[in-house]
Amino acid sequence: MNQVNADRKLFVLDTNILMHDPMALYHFEEHDIYLPMVVLEELDNHKTGLSEVARNVRQTNRILVELMANATHDQLVAGLPIPNYFDKSHSHGTGRLFFQTTGFEDTQPFSLPGHKADNTLLATALALQKKLTDQQVVIVSKDINLRIKAGILGIPAEDYYNDQVLDDVSLLHGGMHVLENHFWDTHGKNMEAWQDNGKTFYRITGPLTQQWNPNDCISTEDNDFQALVKKIEPGSAVVQLARDYTQNKHAVWGITARNREQNFALNLLLDPDIDFVTLQGSAGTGKTLMTIAAGLSQVLDQRIFSEIIMTRVTIPVGEDIGFLPGTEEEKMTPWMGALMDNLEVLQGSQEGGAFGRGATDDLIKNKIKIRSLNFMRGRTFLNRFIIIDEAQNLTSKQIKTLVTRVGPGSKIICLGDIKQIDTPYLSETTSGLTFAVDRFKHWEHSAHMTLTRGERSRLAYYAAEHL
Repeated sequence: MNQVNADRKLFVLDTNILMHDPMALYHFEEHDIYLPMVVLEELDNHKTGLSEVARNVRQTNRILVELMANATHDQLVAGLPIPNYFDKSHSHGTGRLFFQTTGFEDTQPFSLPGHKADNTLLATALALQKKLTDQQVVIVSKDINLRIKAGILGIPAEDYYNDQVLDDVSLLHGGMHVLENHFWDTHGKNMEAWQDNGKTFYRITGPLTQQWNPNDCISTEDNDFQALVKKIEPGSAVVQLARDYTQNKHAVWGITARNREQNFALNLLLDPDIDFVTLQGSAGTGKTLMTIAAGLSQVLDQRIFSEIIMTRVTIPVGEDIGFLPGTEEEKMTPWMGALMDNLEVLQGSQEGGAFGRGATDDLIKNKIKIRSLNFMRGRTFLNRFIIIDEAQNLTSKQIKTLVTRVGPGSKIICLGDIKQIDTPYLSETTSGLTFAVDRFKHWEHSAHMTLTRGERSRLAYYAAEHL
């Protein structure tokens, strides 16, 4: 390997980086990449199967084959140029890809015994440090323990950041703007108002309107004025007065909003102009209950959609209890406890006695279908109200796969809490739910709301805040 200047780093990639994102090879710009033989061996062990990891490994292998095409052994030793995949105006980036073409002397410290892949990778990085005195060697891994061991051995180690949608989760779009008390002094001049199809609209002018997104929710601090942003214009915005779902006369399947955020959420869920809604909030904030109530209202009462389809990621909180018997729907039923619990609440709110509730129960069961994520690829859903629960456990690829299944006349709702991620390689900033919220925030047919207050019970609210 040739000696290069000190400003150029050599990134030693762990296997989990390529399992997580095959395009990672193109994300290191002017810096070099080194793939130890142990990484290639681990990729080979995980290439078989239908899981997302196996698909990512196979894609990584295809990328490596393309980069190695027609290359001689001398060229491999000298390093392969990495194409600038994301900027087609430049055919090649300045970084190079190196493979481990020779063995190193035994540099494995006594503190790392055995033949674990992680220890072999650390030993390789130590050997590269000794060999490349004028180039910084950095390990890149999603494995926290590996980064800890690297730090102990004096090897710089970093997480992989290119998969992050945001640098900080606090920057995530919340979906609501609370207006200051002096807002109307600067934005209420020459305000127009009109009605159309029973809806009230206002045109608000002022600098703050340019910070809003379509379907953002705005409210005064005293909640006297609540509206949805419908159109952004130069120097102004058109807003629609929100419907008050806190009143019993506007109840949705017996459900009324208990706070400002829930009221906005119901407005978004019932708006026919919005095709994609994301609801983010901790346990007990009413995400699932309001979504199912809005879905039943639009399926059974308004007949906008033909049925409700509900799905979620099947990741257990505790130990896996093994295989489940039955059909697809029967296998998914234990994972849909949230659906069943909320249906009990909604059915209990219906009038007509035991017979009427029984008839309603049968009707609901015929209109709600439970589906597994495993069988979503290639499908198209027409005139469906689609609910994706626990969306925080989805990757950005899985979110894309699901949302692109939606056909004409359908609406999709993503529910989740980014603080309750159960899959090991996702974080608050890399979750598919975060990805969807950020990428859709400027689209005129999408909306987001962050629910903040738990309404399940006083005990659940206190536990969520203090435990």
